[in-house]
Amino acid sequence: MADEIQTLGVVDRLFPLILSGEKTSTIRWRERHIVPGPLKFVCDANSSQTVEVEVFRCSDMPLNQAASFVGKTEEWSDDVMLAGMREHYPDIQLSSIVQVIEYTLSSKN
Repeated sequence: MADEIQTLGVVDRLFPLILSGEKTSTIRWRERHIVPGPLKFVCDANSSQTVEVEVFRCSDMPLNQAASFVGKTEEWSDDVMLAGMREHYPDIQLSSIVQVIEYTLSSKN
């Protein structure tokens, strides 16, 4: 039996950014550990909306290093990053170890 494709939920406001190729990374905390390879995002608001991506790198680091790692330092100050992440993970801290998942759109889309 083939391995099941990895899946992650994504909030509906971000789903179009994945579809357009504008969003190329996601930061997760205490969620399923993702590895390079195929990954399917499922829209939280409508589970029939999915998109496949190809994960090329997964990196663990403190949250306060993630913005710099993905080249978003100007947009994501520590305060902005922490507030945004706390929408999804209320207990997260800047020192919390997160997984940064980088991907490209799959040719299957």
